[in-house]
Amino acid sequence: MNKGDEQQRTFAALPPAQGRGFASSWWGRAWLKALEDTALDGQQLKRGRRLAREGRVGAVSVRPGRLTAVVQDHDATAYRSDVLLQELSEEEWDRFLDMASERSGHIAALLDREMPPHLVEDAAAAGLHLLPGIGDLEPECSCEAWDHCPHSGALCYQVARLLDQDPFVLLLLRGRDERRLLDELQVRSAARAVRAPGAGAPAEDQAGGPASRGVRADEAYAARDILPPLPPPPPLPTEPGLPPSLDTETAPAAGVDAPGLEFLAADSAVRAYAMLAEALAVGHEQQPLTAGLTPEQDAVRLTADGRPGTRLTARLAAAAGRTPTDLDIAVRAWRYGGTAALLVCDDEWRPGADELARARAQLAAAWEDGEGPRLRGAGNRWTVIGSGAQLRYGRDGRWWPFVKEHGRWTPAGPAEDDPAAALAGVLTGS
Repeated sequence: MNKGDEQQRTFAALPPAQGRGFASSWWGRAWLKALEDTALDGQQLKRGRRLAREGRVGAVSVRPGRLTAVVQDHDATAYRSDVLLQELSEEEWDRFLDMASERSGHIAALLDREMPPHLVEDAAAAGLHLLPGIGDLEPECSCEAWDHCPHSGALCYQVARLLDQDPFVLLLLRGRDERRLLDELQVRSAARAVRAPGAGAPAEDQAGGPASRGVRADEAYAARDILPPLPPPPPLPTEPGLPPSLDTETAPAAGVDAPGLEFLAADSAVRAYAMLAEALAVGHEQQPLTAGLTPEQDAVRLTADGRPGTRLTARLAAAAGRTPTDLDIAVRAWRYGGTAALLVCDDEWRPGADELARARAQLAAAWEDGEGPRLRGAGNRWTVIGSGAQLRYGRDGRWWPFVKEHGRWTPAGPAEDDPAAALAGVLTGS
């Protein structure tokens, strides 16, 4: 996103408003009070409120100093309406940022998308008025009304709903987009944190010059010895958490598969627990990242790990692109070796000359002369002649045993580096 994009936000048209009020937050109501105390013609505002309530305000564009939207009147005529609000100056923003960075509660509130009264009160004490006052909202409309008309009024009522959701709309209107504001607050907070106790303000500040921006590199480096150590990680819970039950007296909404949702929630809890256990293990940061699963592979994993019922299994088979029988074979492979076993189960490939020579050398060395089984090779698969057993050579150089069941080759065990070891259990059991 470039700077121009950050300095303008466009909100899609909202649906018709329900209920009586347009704002539930106190800052949203303060916005409307500034509008209603300013307008000279209350009937015009009532018409604007009705237009907004009926959903006749189009997408709202917000940029520093200006709101814009197209508002459709009851006769279907569309008007472009703008509302202007004075931006804060650079010096005023400096005062606001200094004030906000002094109290962690202000930063926490902004991160939570809130504008608590104490933040506005502290800003007012510093001579900064974030919320508009009487006469601060200046209308412009293509209907050429000189005061707030129904169209600019409708726009303001709609913006009150946006402010309920995100007070950064107001801060952008005053001249600062969210990312820039939070970045500047973080810089100033960090500067305060690294400043040694008892140290005075930087020389430039003491001399009355402008406050320095950012943190000097030597100060940041020195702070490593004065900042407290990070707290130890929390202990691993004894077991995964239990997701909430969806078996309630209220029927689920149309299209919501409650059993399927419960199944996925339980799987997510188990996986989150496993990920946390891995993250807390010694040396975890040295381990390579594991490749993500395709949706088809994940459907096999879900079936293997979650043991779903018949209906969910049928849905997972469809998601995996397999028949129920093929899914059962894939699940066996997964339980023997995860993704690697699944790839060997599905993948028929022809080893290159070097890989083929290595595989044949391993086979020749696995048995004494004349003691080994008779094998017939095709690609990466070596079938034992006269027996329903097979060895498959994986791309990682390991050997996987398979047996023929009901005319289909089925995984029969985990991988082995030695082909004789992989085949021993299969031949013994056959």
